[in-house]
Amino acid sequence: MTENNIKIDISKIREILDKNNGARIRSWLSICSRCGLCAEACFFFLANDKNPKYAPAYKFQRTLGTLYKKKGKVDEAFLRECHDIAWGECTLCKRCSLYCPFGIDIAAMIAIVRSICFSQGLIPEGLARTLPNYEQFGNQMAVTVEDLVETCEWMAEEARDEIKNVTIPIDTSGAKYMYTINPREVMFYPQDLAMAAQIFTVAEESWTIPTTGWDCTNLAMYAGNKELAGKVVDAMYKKALELEVEAILITECGHAMRSAAYEGPYLANYRNGKPPVPIVHSVQLFYEYIRDGRIKIDPSKKIDLPVTYQDPCNVSRNAGLWEQGREIVRAICNDFRDMSPNRDHNHCCGGGGGFIPMGGPYRKRRMRSGRIKAEQIRATEAKIVISPCHNCYDQLNDLNKEYDLGVRVVSLKELIIETMVVPEHLKPNPESQNEEG
Repeated sequence: MTENNIKIDISKIREILDKNNGARIRSWLSICSRCGLCAEACFFFLANDKNPKYAPAYKFQRTLGTLYKKKGKVDEAFLRECHDIAWGECTLCKRCSLYCPFGIDIAAMIAIVRSICFSQGLIPEGLARTLPNYEQFGNQMAVTVEDLVETCEWMAEEARDEIKNVTIPIDTSGAKYMYTINPREVMFYPQDLAMAAQIFTVAEESWTIPTTGWDCTNLAMYAGNKELAGKVVDAMYKKALELEVEAILITECGHAMRSAAYEGPYLANYRNGKPPVPIVHSVQLFYEYIRDGRIKIDPSKKIDLPVTYQDPCNVSRNAGLWEQGREIVRAICNDFRDMSPNRDHNHCCGGGGGFIPMGGPYRKRRMRSGRIKAEQIRATEAKIVISPCHNCYDQLNDLNKEYDLGVRVVSLKELIIETMVVPEHLKPNPESQNEEG
């Protein structure tokens, strides 16, 4: 989609600029003092030898600032530069805003640049491929309802080898939680579904997976297609209302939380900025299970190897769940070693903002920018890295190979399953298993 020459539609660019030309954007563009604090906060800047062109202030002034100055009258070469900056030099992690003395939300401005590029047909091919899948199948990987249901049934059966009575309820009305997942869990990591089902069974949770609105990811949001992004999140909201659940539960995914809880309501035209159903992330729920004793940890099974915790930007910095994640880790591990910096100050892994699905053309710069995260991990001397986010999980595995870190990358679910106490009444009967075999 980005290879051929494009015909620039100035009217579309102006429409987006005018729509966003409020006091907030005007203030941000004018108030920046070029102090440099955002630069030191940006992992792209640090990983690229502190080249000034990677400074967040430069990136938003060069792109959105120029677009406003020229009133949208720009050529193709400039738009391609905007495209490269907006997707290739920023993951929208918002760490720079944390250090800006004026609180400028640079990620919000880069997101506008993405929308402008999208309006002109400029979008990374990897993201572009997902958009028709959302339109036709309601999820980014074209998973059919039949495939979803069959995978859930298969994983429930597999899980019963470990814990009796495991089921994965489908479209159950009145459940407490509507559990929304990442299509990767159906396509590539079905064991995630089995592990979640085991945890919910032991915790005696009321939950269900819906057959529509189940994909909590929103790559349309990262692609700059706000109209489609709104449809994606609205499908989730409507299904939750239809099933009359108490809350929407988000799997271990970062940007899904950002989409469902914070940006989604605006994308779906909820003027009050609040989703119609409460949004809960798995980190919060798992923390509550352990805190309240619904999941008990076997002291003899606690992890002895040194462990560190990756704070996903959209789970920790943007959703405020950094302490809950650490409480879980401390409960299941004996040797926890925090990265530095950490919590809301932690660096992005380099896989967010759409970088992972953008694929091969971006891999080299993704690995280069991920050097900062690799150095953080290496400094802890940890052997296990826990991350409650699919994009972080894939990026950390790639960094593990690229920088020879020698670590095992896991989700929270995986270690909870390894260490939790299975009540006697849920332990499978060896004799019945043998008979089934």
